[in-house]
Amino acid sequence: MAGYKKPKRFDYNLAVLGAGAAGLSSAYIAATVKAKVALIEKHRMGGDCLNTGCVPSKALIKSAKLLSYAKRASEFGFNSGNFDYEFANVMDRVQKVITKIEPHDSVERYTKLGVDCISGDGQITSPYSIEVNGKTITAKNIIIATGARPFVPPIKGLDKIDYLTSDNVWNLRELPKRMVVLGGGPIGCELAQTFARLGSEVTQVEMLHQLLVREDPEASDMITDKFENEGIKVLTRHKAKEFISDTRSNRLICEHDGKDVTIEFDKVLVAIGRKPNVTGFGLEELGIELNPQGTIKTDRFLRTNIKNIYACGDVAGPFLFTHTAGYQAWFATVNAMFTPLKKFATDYRVIPWCTFTDPEIARVGINEKDALEQNIPYESTTYGIDDLDRAIADGEAQGVVKIITKPGTDTILGVTIVGDHAGDLIAEYVLAMKNRLGLNKIFNTIHIYPTFSEANKMAAGVWKKAHAPSTILKLLKKFHNWRIG
Repeated sequence: MAGYKKPKRFDYNLAVLGAGAAGLSSAYIAATVKAKVALIEKHRMGGDCLNTGCVPSKALIKSAKLLSYAKRASEFGFNSGNFDYEFANVMDRVQKVITKIEPHDSVERYTKLGVDCISGDGQITSPYSIEVNGKTITAKNIIIATGARPFVPPIKGLDKIDYLTSDNVWNLRELPKRMVVLGGGPIGCELAQTFARLGSEVTQVEMLHQLLVREDPEASDMITDKFENEGIKVLTRHKAKEFISDTRSNRLICEHDGKDVTIEFDKVLVAIGRKPNVTGFGLEELGIELNPQGTIKTDRFLRTNIKNIYACGDVAGPFLFTHTAGYQAWFATVNAMFTPLKKFATDYRVIPWCTFTDPEIARVGINEKDALEQNIPYESTTYGIDDLDRAIADGEAQGVVKIITKPGTDTILGVTIVGDHAGDLIAEYVLAMKNRLGLNKIFNTIHIYPTFSEANKMAAGVWKKAHAPSTILKLLKKFHNWRIG
């Protein structure tokens, strides 16, 4: 590369910057194929997913769900239900869950795998070198997996407030009496419901017209209705203008329909998106190109404009999910290890995700909203989970399976599931779409009774009934009438 001298020998086949989901997967894969790997992390192994994201949020969601069941005790035949608890103990449990999972991502584990784990602030000084702890290491290939962080908007007065984000909310040991959640995306929705169930008076503020704006309106409405029934004050079309803090109170001023709305609060959680970590470690000096949204620009093989430097995970986008970080890590690592002998292109046709509210919302492929916006011809099939035997038995008879198919065929274009265990149920459709299996295959698959997975078969059955061959059925009716004389 122009201006940079390529070493005759390298210390490593691969150097990975960042030990979150993408970086750990990259290091693991490279070590498995016996490459010499350096994994550099300046903070904590496991990154956001383990320490401030997926793991702690799901642990807290579970505790809050138990409280929600206690409030519904009469539905299950009990006279009353009550949990005696301290909020600090609930938050301590979250840390215990992190500690229990931590060994999966630990220095000790990766060292045993053959990875050189280096704790320090790595600076990329050339396409082949990284400086860390005053020492320069060289690598034939580099993978950037530096992740993302909460985006904090430049709202007037916010810098004067001791605000929370998904990074530091886990440090709370006293339950806020009044909490404002700024943002109606997945993180905002999950934590709004969780803190409301734990006992906070929650007001959720979203500037757009609905919560979870990427989802179909009917899916968003189900979540909004559930939130409001649980006591959350949902304020859509409210734009945050200014935070005020004085001896009297903390207040958020929002604009709604041209008027100011004042909301008093004790704590505010800022959850309006994430920002990729692309500054402060040498990308600018190297001239690594970025996308308009701030992620690192990569090709189908996850190469940057410097061909021996790859990027994966949240820093590369376009999907900010742990499972896509792991998916991208395989391509980045294998391509780094084996190009030009062999290289593999990413395929984002079938990417699932789930918002872990109660009920959950799981998605794969397009939804009806996408089809309308993109002028894609489609048919829609809907099955209400309120009709499912297991859901009724479990007291979770709510939600829907909505399938988008190619007109006149059983080809699945996308699925949205709202309901208990939606994140698990969607896997069958992910498998079907990935392997180009249609609804007939799902309908003809035996599903255990009574389980939530039957919802998938039932939905396929709704599609099949709507596409039954009417002419043949009329002939069959005449045939059967003839047979009985």
